[in-house]
Amino acid sequence: MNSLPGPPPQCPAHGGAPFPLYGPEAEADPLGLYELAREAHGPVAPVLLPDGLPAWLVLGYRENVEVARNATRFSRDPRRWRDLIEGRVREDHPLSPMTTWWPVVNFNDGEFHKRLSDAVKDSLRRFERLGIRRYVTRCANQLIDRFDDGRADLVADFARQLPILVVGHLVGVDEAHGPQLARAVPDMLQGTETSLDSDRFVTTVLQELVAERKVTPRHDLTTWLLEHPSQLTDEEVFSHARVTLVAACATTATLIANTLRMVLTDERFRAHLSGGQMTLPEAVEQMLWDQPPLNTIIGRWATETTELGGHTIQAGDMLLLGLAAANRDPAVRPADDDLSTPIHQNRAHLAFSAGAHECPGQDIGRAIAQTGIDTLLARLSGLELAVPAEELRPRGTLMSQDLPSLPVTFRPAQADDAPAEVRRAPATVNPRTPGS
Repeated sequence: MNSLPGPPPQCPAHGGAPFPLYGPEAEADPLGLYELAREAHGPVAPVLLPDGLPAWLVLGYRENVEVARNATRFSRDPRRWRDLIEGRVREDHPLSPMTTWWPVVNFNDGEFHKRLSDAVKDSLRRFERLGIRRYVTRCANQLIDRFDDGRADLVADFARQLPILVVGHLVGVDEAHGPQLARAVPDMLQGTETSLDSDRFVTTVLQELVAERKVTPRHDLTTWLLEHPSQLTDEEVFSHARVTLVAACATTATLIANTLRMVLTDERFRAHLSGGQMTLPEAVEQMLWDQPPLNTIIGRWATETTELGGHTIQAGDMLLLGLAAANRDPAVRPADDDLSTPIHQNRAHLAFSAGAHECPGQDIGRAIAQTGIDTLLARLSGLELAVPAEELRPRGTLMSQDLPSLPVTFRPAQADDAPAEVRRAPATVNPRTPGS
């Protein structure tokens, strides 16, 4: 057994030291780094975060499920982090946005988590799936109409914008804010010079929305959170509206971009899709296996000294759920697995984690991705990459691998080629009626 900060098993690539999850090597090929860590340490590996802070990266599928489903041993509350308690985490640490406690479902356990989770899940279930898909189609067509003549960047012009437009509408944001919201939400997550202004804009819009819905209820997520029997505070309603928007940006946009890249670059993928051997929903599910939107989830914190994957985890240690590594665990997925296997037909992957903190909005995310891609492929004939495939280099981070751009060409067509009844889909997403 090994425990931090004691010596880990020898690592041939790093002289026996824990694997750093930051820097050029980690950013260039995070998935390759995970496999080196698995080879050196097994299903759980000692790693280093920025500022040399120690953590454990959970690589094994079984171990990820064990951690995700056992809140008694592995808490979601970052206030248990020993390095934070003992003052080793600076206020402006790069992981602070993911490790600063908020009154939201993903930072709490037990009864407090259940109260928040019930409100979020019940409210999300009220959306009617057909209404969501019609609104996705409408937004997708509006974005496609703005493409330059025969050229577009499917990341900047489509994948990053569509989820925010749709989820912003579901949350209850006025459509007039849609375009600016679609720019502001990604910007506030990228650490640019304008990130702070973008954050202020999003905060102001959502705070005003909560105040307005207290006076004028509507058929939207914010209203239903305010009205839920769990009696969420205004701060809790605002926080969950914000988390919902950020989650849509961080995950659904990446899923759309990755799936479109595979459609355009992978001949096996395109052949299966066009040959009828794989439906678009199955193609999206395959991407959730191969390249989940999040490489890792930060984090869990051990509540007591415990054992996991052949290592001793001390109380207060941070653990990172390695979703991408778990999906590639040889114990559940043979090394020679490819698109000829039926893996895309099941949802046993961990792209949305597992247990009590499994993503409650995953079906909405799937609907946005599937409907958006379907609309795009139907509208754009002769769709091809505008650059060599090898130039499409993902931008790696600790949490994800994002495609910066996806430039394409297509045969220009008139904007009104899409059926009028589809293009003018109603601007409301109706709640489910009882029993639906």
